[in-house]
Amino acid sequence: MLLFVLSVGLSVTLGMMNFVNLAHGAFAMIGGYVTVTLMKQAGWPFFATLPVAFLGAAVAAVVLERVLYRRLYRATDLDQSLLTIGIVFMSIAIAAYIFGTTQQPVELPSYLRGRLVVGDFSFGVYRLFLVASALVITALLVVGLDYTRFGAQVRACVDNQRMARGLGLNVDMVFAVTFALGSGLAGLGGAMAIEVVGLDPNFGLKYLVFMLIVVAVGGLASIRGAFFTAAMLGIIDIFSKYYVPQVGSFIIYLVMVGLLVWRPAGLFARAR
Repeated sequence: MLLFVLSVGLSVTLGMMNFVNLAHGAFAMIGGYVTVTLMKQAGWPFFATLPVAFLGAAVAAVVLERVLYRRLYRATDLDQSLLTIGIVFMSIAIAAYIFGTTQQPVELPSYLRGRLVVGDFSFGVYRLFLVASALVITALLVVGLDYTRFGAQVRACVDNQRMARGLGLNVDMVFAVTFALGSGLAGLGGAMAIEVVGLDPNFGLKYLVFMLIVVAVGGLASIRGAFFTAAMLGIIDIFSKYYVPQVGSFIIYLVMVGLLVWRPAGLFARAR
């Protein structure tokens, strides 16, 4: 579920806007450092920092979208990849300069620590919180992008910008809001990920591969695909590392290759 929260924003920007945003992990890192800074420097409680982490990443995305991304909407995939991977390396250098290269832990509230015992099974309370959060985010995104006027506007702007402008849609504003939404979700995921995977300047690059795997296997622009693929790959990855630790780290890539050979467009790819 944590993998889903980190990846779903990339599914929105890459799938619905057809923009290769390899800097998605950098926005997740921004959210993480916003949470760390507010908790350590300002004494904010964990939950209060989550909306600010979302907004911080969203604001950064709007600035970059206005200044850089907008110029490359019609550029080649290679040009978009080179720009955004450059932003990743710049974010790594900036984070290392400001926060140092060490891990940044956070102190969770007492009610999120500990474990919940049900019969013979024991569940981490914070893990259950992540599961519940992912379910809520999934429901909100599916309703917002598939069944609302805004979702229809996004699809219209992506499919035919010229026609959308002719119908009176503000394409630039729709794209800016969509980028802010996708990157804000990354920031929220980055804040929630600190307790599980830690936070350091390489966060934006370290987990980018997993985000791309989720989007590629699930199918572009598919929120449901991102959800089910993240759950499936996450379970397979942990299961294989636990039972076959010698090759566990490679199993997820073998599964990815097999699924993409079977369904090159992704398991839940939208019909174009």
